[in-house]
Amino acid sequence: METSVLLPPEAEGLVQSLKTFPLEDVGSAGWFKQHETMEKLNMQAIISATTAVHDEFVKELLVSHGKIAVLVHELILIEVWKHKIFPILCQLQDFQPQNTFQLYMVMHHEATIINLLETIMFHKDSYEAADDSVLDLLDYCHRKLTLLVSKVAREGDTMHDQINKGNVRVSPMEELQNHNTVLEFGISLKALSVLRYITDHTDSISVINHMLCTHNIPCVLVQLISCRPWSHFKAGRVEKYINNKWQEIPVEDQSKMTKVEGQVWIALYNLLLSEKCQQKYEFNNYNKNQLLKLRGFLTEVLIDQLPALGHLQRFLSHLAVTDPAPPRKGLILEQIPVMWNHIVTQNKGKYRAIAKYQVKETFSPSDSELRKQAERLAQTYNLDVMESLLPDKPKCGSCGREATKRCSRCQGEWYCSRECQVKHWSKHKKSCQLLVETTEKIQKDLLRGWAT
Repeated sequence: METSVLLPPEAEGLVQSLKTFPLEDVGSAGWFKQHETMEKLNMQAIISATTAVHDEFVKELLVSHGKIAVLVHELILIEVWKHKIFPILCQLQDFQPQNTFQLYMVMHHEATIINLLETIMFHKDSYEAADDSVLDLLDYCHRKLTLLVSKVAREGDTMHDQINKGNVRVSPMEELQNHNTVLEFGISLKALSVLRYITDHTDSISVINHMLCTHNIPCVLVQLISCRPWSHFKAGRVEKYINNKWQEIPVEDQSKMTKVEGQVWIALYNLLLSEKCQQKYEFNNYNKNQLLKLRGFLTEVLIDQLPALGHLQRFLSHLAVTDPAPPRKGLILEQIPVMWNHIVTQNKGKYRAIAKYQVKETFSPSDSELRKQAERLAQTYNLDVMESLLPDKPKCGSCGREATKRCSRCQGEWYCSRECQVKHWSKHKKSCQLLVETTEKIQKDLLRGWAT
């Protein structure tokens, strides 16, 4: 069944409406309207990229209307808000919201934008259309990856347990902080994919210099390979982060490379074997020793899965016994990223005032305003569309084949045909009734919460 969130004319109108916001407007009515727009564009971009039915018209519109820089700005704006404003909100004693719905959506906005960028930056025309904002995006990716590496080194298993833990009774703000930890992990791995796409496309001297000389990205990637935050071993079980969730891996599949791990290796391949990058990178003793650590991870099993890594293995063997030529020196007129510094400088000394303003004007909505926002987002997150975005398609509850029809009462079980549904009803009846009763109870509780 063909599923679509937007038609091309609708998408064009939404893309044209995209704009940048000041820090104090995060969470405002206008900002929330754009958040809904971003969600729709993100879902449609994923659908277009993963099916042969649609052209990637969202990507084309973002490129042709020059809106990728707007996405990068809004991504960094939420990053600044989370670093500068959210901690103040958590400390304000007079701010004890019973409903953190709005704050949750602000947190989730960063994940929406990085998802959209991951989908479209695969294409070189998206990279070219980003223009100078590529440097800001590169800076963003570097910040996310260095924070991830330092967090893994500092917390280790504790970080995994916090990401993967079950429900614990905490205050709404504490729950929001825990949710942000989970979001940050997923966002960092999305940023890794975006970084890899930048290494695919770049031939800009400024971008190459920024990756190799300013941030030393190859050594950051070596640290990622060493600490492997996407993999976890505990009590004889191996879990890996696949399709945005932790999954236990059977013994026979534990040596299989995940998509995230592949992104790291491809980025390293692009940076170390590119002639332009080799001319710019300084292979001093520290960098050389760090890179040579990779040889211990380049096993035959790994190279069989990604044969191009054989070239990287030979390069490292050559590097071990030689001293590469020093990088070419020369006068470089280099572009610099400006978005983070501009937002921070513009709001320096105003963070507490902005936080208090947002408590009063933004994050204390009336019941009717909260209800309207929830209804609009419920329309945005159409259930059929969300199902189409899942990596694993639903299976028939009776025969196990791919299913396209859902139980009309509980919406929780899938079937491939009417015959299978009738055949399975005797087994499904009790769980169906339980799901219906639970859903009705949740809806009543929500209405009671809004009323009080």
